[in-house]
Amino acid sequence: MPSKRPSAQSFDAPAADPLALDEQLCFTLYSTMLSLNKVYRGLLRDLDLTYLQYLVMLVLWEQDGVNVSEICTRLALETTTLTPLLKRLEARGLIQRVRSASDERQVIVSLTAEGRALRSRAKALPSCVAQAMELPPKEIAKLRSQLLTLRANLDKNA
Repeated sequence: MPSKRPSAQSFDAPAADPLALDEQLCFTLYSTMLSLNKVYRGLLRDLDLTYLQYLVMLVLWEQDGVNVSEICTRLALETTTLTPLLKRLEARGLIQRVRSASDERQVIVSLTAEGRALRSRAKALPSCVAQAMELPPKEIAKLRSQLLTLRANLDKNA
């Protein structure tokens, strides 16, 4: 059996309990996301959007006229979660949903003029969130890259 080189931590402190809540990466990510959502909630209040509605708007601001299944894929959401959300955005006059002329099973989601105009009001959000993180831009980019790698590895091994 190959011997593992002990980590520096094993010399300085007793081994942590692997089942301690504070040792769980999953809890650290979960509680961090709760904190991040609190920041977004405050910022999105002025736009009268929920966080998930904001994510849908981000997808549409990137590419207008997207079918529902593409939005579901981009946001890792089920249609049953997305449909009521789209209905609320449509009721607010930010989007419109139209059945595809070539395939009636597909619903195409497009921005209205009001939905496009909302983009300019949302432009400051990323910098406000970055400011709340109190991290330099390079650290934020590095963290994002690490999380993307982690997500890809988890998806591959799920």
